[in-house]
Amino acid sequence: MRKTTPKRSARAAQIRPRLKTLLQQQERLLHRDNPVDPSWSNGVFARYRYPVLTAAHVPLAWRYDLNPATNPRALERLGVNAVFNPGAIEWGGKFCLVCRVEGTDRKSFFAIAESQSPTQGFRFRAEPLVLPETGNPDVNVYDMRLTAHEDGHLYGIFCTERKDPAAPPGDESSAVAQCGIVRTRDLHAWERLPDLQTASPQQRNCVLHPKFVNGQYAFYTRPQDGFISTGSGGGIGWGLASDIEHAVIKDEIVIDPKRYHTINEVKNGAGAPPIRTDRGWLHVAHGVRNTAAGLRYVLYVLLCDLDEPWRVTHRPGGYFLAPQGEERIGDVSNVVFCNGLIARQNGDVFIYYASSDTRIHVAATSVEALLDYATHTPADPLRSAACVQQRLALIRANAAYLAGR
Repeated sequence: MRKTTPKRSARAAQIRPRLKTLLQQQERLLHRDNPVDPSWSNGVFARYRYPVLTAAHVPLAWRYDLNPATNPRALERLGVNAVFNPGAIEWGGKFCLVCRVEGTDRKSFFAIAESQSPTQGFRFRAEPLVLPETGNPDVNVYDMRLTAHEDGHLYGIFCTERKDPAAPPGDESSAVAQCGIVRTRDLHAWERLPDLQTASPQQRNCVLHPKFVNGQYAFYTRPQDGFISTGSGGGIGWGLASDIEHAVIKDEIVIDPKRYHTINEVKNGAGAPPIRTDRGWLHVAHGVRNTAAGLRYVLYVLLCDLDEPWRVTHRPGGYFLAPQGEERIGDVSNVVFCNGLIARQNGDVFIYYASSDTRIHVAATSVEALLDYATHTPADPLRSAACVQQRLALIRANAAYLAGR
């Protein structure tokens, strides 16, 4: 039996109380009830009071050296800055989120958190996801969309970022973003495929459609000229690839362009894979506009034709969900972003969205409510005078209804 020296005992005594306190605090967080926020009601979705995941949910073993011999002061060794932008799927009887976990070193990686409940109790698996690299290693990876495709695989479509090789000397900010592809059959072992190839210099926010279209793999894309600025590109694109193992899109069209003085005047992109309904394919997308305080990200809804999923049939005007309260504060403030939702067979829909690149929230709605919203909310008429007439029509219709009661 190994002898415990007085020095080792002193170290253990020093570290254990602090670790015990940290573990107790985390367990209280993991067991916290998450009620519906009673202060919010627009009839379309319910917000929940607390985030479902934050940096504080990340296991202590991922952040601390627990060995008192090598970490007598119980210092955090590998810090976590944020947990956000998850892909989502119901898998094996659990709600699973493939989260973007960002270390204090700015590098992101993927990790799966799961729960029996869609709104609380999420715990990370024992270890982060091990993502294979290509011959051109990623510097950063993030924002995975999960698509259960009819070919039998579960695909992860994510953004892979590398330093721009054409950047001038001294420029350490310019980057190239492309669409990375992995797939799995068990949510444990992941196969890396070559990145998607398109004619666009950069690709971000790509989504794989869950069905073959004309016998090919279909992608929603966002072509752009630069890493941040879309330039002459922008908008939600559409393209087909004959082979997923060497995916190449030769012809890419924009099906939902950015528009002046709207919620998506700067750029917009697809969110989670769309929900199939009897009225068409439902999308929760994101739009970006400029403000004096910087870029503002919001979510909006689109409905595309069931048989021609590249054709938008309904564009309800304005945003569907925007940052509220504490959601507006974080690493990149005034932002909500969604790349994962779960639509259940009973019609319930859980939308997992991140706020200000910091934490993950959930909003609950239904396919029925989303279709009502998508098909009956008027489109943006794009001019103030027309918007006034749109609102007057609602006011006068309400007045006539109330007078006739």
